[in-house]
Amino acid sequence: MELYYLGNSRLEEQRAEMIRLEEAGVCLFCPGHRPQDQVPLLRTDHWSVMPNRYPYQGTRVHLMLVPDEHVTDMADLSGEAQADFWPTLRWTRDRHGLTHYGIGVRNGESRFTGGTIKHLHVHVLTGDVDDPGHTPVRMKFSSRPRED
Repeated sequence: MELYYLGNSRLEEQRAEMIRLEEAGVCLFCPGHRPQDQVPLLRTDHWSVMPNRYPYQGTRVHLMLVPDEHVTDMADLSGEAQADFWPTLRWTRDRHGLTHYGIGVRNGESRFTGGTIKHLHVHVLTGDVDDPGHTPVRMKFSSRPRED
């Protein structure tokens, strides 16, 4: 089973880590496989909130809400995990004092969504609007498959 789609990797370090994990058969986001230095900011019964190890350009805050369940579509989460999402998002917003933010979720096949990890995760993003050189945060939601 493929766990990663290398065609959408943005950084060489990220790509190398994905290759290493794929060869080991390890999903980075499944409980029990998360790196020890990737300590969740919050753990609920169904979700972990973590900083993104490879934040998008222009972000001040780039967090990920990762469900324990290994699915690729938010609609396929159990009812319990779906219900637990909203309090997890509220905690994230309140804990980080977010008065404005975007949410990005890619559902389905990574080759077409711009994603890299075939385990659902929700991006919570805030642009660094105080930076004089501010550039808008961009999140890719589609891609044309390419050969690796």
